Amino acid sequence: MTKKAIITSADAKYYPLLRELIASIRHHPESAEYTIGIINAGLTDTQLDELRALDCQIAQGIWPIPLSSRRIDGREFLKACVSRPFIPQLFPGFDVYVWLDADTWIQHWSAMLLLVEGAMKTGLAIVPQVDRAYGKTMRISWLGPIPYRPRSFYYSNARKAFNFKTARMLFPYPTINAGVFAMRANAPHWARWQELIKKALVKGNIFTAEQLTLGMLIYLENFPAERLPSLCNWLCDTKPLYDPLRKVFIEPYLPSQPLGILHLSGYDEMRLNKNVKTEIQLTDGTKQEMSLRYSDS
Repeated sequence: MTKKAIITSADAKYYPLLRELIASIRHHPESAEYTIGIINAGLTDTQLDELRALDCQIAQGIWPIPLSSRRIDGREFLKACVSRPFIPQLFPGFDVYVWLDADTWIQHWSAMLLLVEGAMKTGLAIVPQVDRAYGKTMRISWLGPIPYRPRSFYYSNARKAFNFKTARMLFPYPTINAGVFAMRANAPHWARWQELIKKALVKGNIFTAEQLTLGMLIYLENFPAERLPSLCNWLCDTKPLYDPLRKVFIEPYLPSQPLGILHLSGYDEMRLNKNVKTEIQLTDGTKQEMSLRYSDS
């Protein structure tokens, strides 16, 4: 039997989101096959005790290389980012790991099935930040008819962390989102990802290092990856529709499939306050103020 783990991380501020994620996981009977692991990135002792009572495994987040206190600037939560390539060492003994950011939640278990199947097939299953409903993936300024000053996630971060050549090679590609992925424990990706993130942290941004280097792994070094549809990691800064009959969030265009995993990207206030709502269009054409956070009701 394949031993599977869902790994996530949070600090004290994101603890309510973390509890909602866990509730959304355990809402599905299929989750009984999964162990939940938490990387501690600034949780309180009380919160850790509560998580252990929920039968979660806890591991302490790490800094892969020595970083100055000036660069860390008290942001212990960044361990949630840079610890990701080291998940097999932090939680040994599993065959496949599914990573879910604390600001995600599972609506439909089909996404989890695809993540695990993709990881077992190629070593890594992940979702590019592309969908027919999404907006621009890169920007270019213009000087008259001449394009200049290219801007994209990869270009900006790779230029700082590595060099112009790396940034230029990555520029055309859509960002691979590191907030949701699955990886087989014996995949060769882990070791190389660890090497790359250590290099990126020397000069680059701490916050973006894991996502940048995961993209390098896939696009520049041709490590295999099963690219899954956006239903498996829906970035909510593009608003979904809501179907009141099925009581699910769905993709904005036909065939209007239920979203598997919702990711609260672009909603800083909502992440911190469940009472914050946004206007969501319903399938009957009306609009309603709703929260995009998990609710078991």
